[in-house]
Amino acid sequence: MGEAKRRKEAQGEQYGKDPYILPWVPLTAKQAEQFVEITTRGAWVGIVLLVLTWLVVVFVAPSFGWLEPRP
Repeated sequence: MGEAKRRKEAQGEQYGKDPYILPWVPLTAKQAEQFVEITTRGAWVGIVLLVLTWLVVVFVAPSFGWLEPRP
């Protein structure tokens, strides 16, 4: 009997499925990687939006007189 067959018999229905990170957390390693990728992408989008907002407030708004002090 080959090693793959032994593993399949030992693991039963769990054979070929992604293992959980921790036994009490229903989150697989692949799902954790996807979460990190999505949140990293979201953080970069937030940084870009922050920089664009800053550029508008500092350079564009004063040229239109939007942020001028009122007497």
